[in-house]
Amino acid sequence: MERKWSTGRRSPLLAVVLLAGSLTAAGPAAADDRGGGPAPEVEWGACPADVPAGPYPLECGTVTVPVDHDAPEGAEIDIMVSRLAGGAPEGRRGILMLNPGGPGGSGLSMPADLAALGAPASLLNTYDLIGMDPRGVGHSSPVSCGFTADQAYYGNIPPYAVDDAAVTDHAVTAEAVADQCAANDTDGLLPHMSTANTARDMDRIRAALGEERTSFFGVSYGTALGSAYASMFPGRTDRIVLDSNIGDTFLGYDGLRQFGPGFEEAFPDFAAWLARRDGSYGLGSSPEEVRQTYFEIAERLDDEPVAGVDGPSFRFYSFAGLYGEENYALTAQLWQSLDDRDGTAVRRYLDNPAGGGEEAAELVAADNAWSAFLAVTCNDSEWPEDLDTYRSSVAEDRERYPMYGAAPANVMPCAYWHHEPAEAPVEVTGEGPGNVLIVQNLRDAATPYAGGVRLDDKFGQRSRLVSVDGNGHGVYLYGDNACAWNVTTGFLVDGAFPERDVFCGASANAGPEPGSEAERLRTRTLDRLGAA
Repeated sequence: MERKWSTGRRSPLLAVVLLAGSLTAAGPAAADDRGGGPAPEVEWGACPADVPAGPYPLECGTVTVPVDHDAPEGAEIDIMVSRLAGGAPEGRRGILMLNPGGPGGSGLSMPADLAALGAPASLLNTYDLIGMDPRGVGHSSPVSCGFTADQAYYGNIPPYAVDDAAVTDHAVTAEAVADQCAANDTDGLLPHMSTANTARDMDRIRAALGEERTSFFGVSYGTALGSAYASMFPGRTDRIVLDSNIGDTFLGYDGLRQFGPGFEEAFPDFAAWLARRDGSYGLGSSPEEVRQTYFEIAERLDDEPVAGVDGPSFRFYSFAGLYGEENYALTAQLWQSLDDRDGTAVRRYLDNPAGGGEEAAELVAADNAWSAFLAVTCNDSEWPEDLDTYRSSVAEDRERYPMYGAAPANVMPCAYWHHEPAEAPVEVTGEGPGNVLIVQNLRDAATPYAGGVRLDDKFGQRSRLVSVDGNGHGVYLYGDNACAWNVTTGFLVDGAFPERDVFCGASANAGPEPGSEAERLRTRTLDRLGAA
């Protein structure tokens, strides 16, 4: 899942508890020996002009890696990395590598983004923050499927399928996209795009920076990448923070389908927010009425779109609006305009005011992001190839998760991908140092709470789960829960690894509505943790 970050406090993309002890000594030898061997030092210089750094002294350089780590003497590509250097050498611990999500998200600006979000000075002084454009992304040999502005393709999530016929219709588009990606792969990089290979690239970067171990902070898909690195190279890890978790080292079909329950779990907070503002938006005076309004707008748009927005598009925009409370007002504005069938207002919401030049640049970025997402997602694991599987899954998820389940369960280009996975997905291992902190909101549309629980179970005693009574995608620095900030900062800066799992109560003026499904999820979580 890709998140767009900027050098400003936003996210599109946490019970006080005693902390004791410190990290164990370095774990066993690395489980994968195809990572970093001897590598030239990085030559730092100015970053490309399109990498926003704000007032922060961000530097960039490149690290050369093999296209195929099984053939290290073969073709090579350059991976661009960035650095926001830490403070005084005497307080420096090492490097903190970063990933903002995706797969396909550019990470070169992330060190500056975190500083702009208010990263504590203690964190900035402890580490050199290291961002990167992963292989195939941005300034690291970008891949392209050749997507165009007039192409009927929804991006990383398929359109909501109202019936079996909609699945069959979208399969034509999905197959054509898979063929298009294969035809545009003139450099032969697509088959080598995978989470495992990106983790091997990370280890090359670690070696090129002259570090024996690396710390890591990853958000969304970045948790899959961090989990893979911590499992492939456990002895080369220092302190690992995984925020808003997929639940494994790959997304896969089952992972994508989690957007369905994620929507259902996150929506009640938005519905309660809207109901409290019924005098402003007129979309329902109770969460139940707001939910009914959602279905009414979607069904009307299925039959008669407004300003190009049809039912599937409306459901997608609503899903994106659940990524954080800062998106609620604009999402409500769109709902209101669609409910009034005000095409002018809808177009005003959708129009890009930047102008043609920036629109062209954004199209290139979207093409690259979508292409990299598909390459990694399709290469990481096996996908169903039988269309009946997708029809059945869509019907099942439309019933279980009626708000959005029939979208992520729909057929993807991965069903027709031209390359088989080169290797099995990386298996999360509980063997290694106890140095993995998993932070997770209870209500997260893109990466539901269950993903954090699954990942914590897989790591066993290596990890601690920080469950946060909050809503949104992104917890540490991207959210506002003080407990989560303090626990995570304490771990990264001081090595304060919790003795047991942590529950962080809701921030002031936040929390689920009494009697809601969100409140029931909170109660189940407290019961699981044995918390009062």
